[in-house]
Amino acid sequence: MNTIDLRTLNPLERHIHEVLLAQKDTSGTLRITQAAEVCNCSVSKISKFVRKLGFLNYKQYRAFLNGKDVIGYTATNEIQRIRAFLDAFDSRLVDDLYALIVNHKKLVLFGYGPSLLCAEYFSYRFRNCTDITTMAVSDPVAAKNMVDEVTLLVILTETGRFHSFQDIYASAKKKQCDVIIVSEEFNTELATQCDKIFYLAPQPQPNHLQAYEKSRTTFFIFLEEVIQRFLSKKP
Repeated sequence: MNTIDLRTLNPLERHIHEVLLAQKDTSGTLRITQAAEVCNCSVSKISKFVRKLGFLNYKQYRAFLNGKDVIGYTATNEIQRIRAFLDAFDSRLVDDLYALIVNHKKLVLFGYGPSLLCAEYFSYRFRNCTDITTMAVSDPVAAKNMVDEVTLLVILTETGRFHSFQDIYASAKKKQCDVIIVSEEFNTELATQCDKIFYLAPQPQPNHLQAYEKSRTTFFIFLEEVIQRFLSKKP
């Protein structure tokens, strides 16, 4: 599990990320010294930047840029994949999402296909354990009309490759809405489509499966833990 929060980056760090993201096709062989040269900064600055984003080192960040398995597991079957997810489970991410939600008066959960079904289920769960106005939608126009400066827009997506969320993100930011993405698989394109990303699974699901064929088990485990945080705070 990992989280990437671009809002924590200063202008130089955001510049570094944008430069390296633009060169992701060649970054498979781009050493940290070369990255420093391209970004016109020191090697130590690159190292501090990738750690601030939540990666252990530059090598792990480079793997992320290239859409590779960051931790290095090899997918086997669903039971083993979920076991790997539970072994790597980081409760700090649950605390992070809980803190984000409680700081907003409205929660909009957005998703397509099976991800929408997850959004609808958890919309029901949040409405029954919080006083936060919560709704689930799959229509981009409806989402744009619902959000405002007191809204947290949570986009659920398995891979982030079926649809782009760039337009939704741009519209939401015009209304000063905070936007986060909860994704199972690593996808560098999502870094420009939200303020913060929660990546859940250390193991990818089989490549031959279409996005709509892949399970959403990790969503249910992760978000249910967030629900439990709310339930534990009830009098």
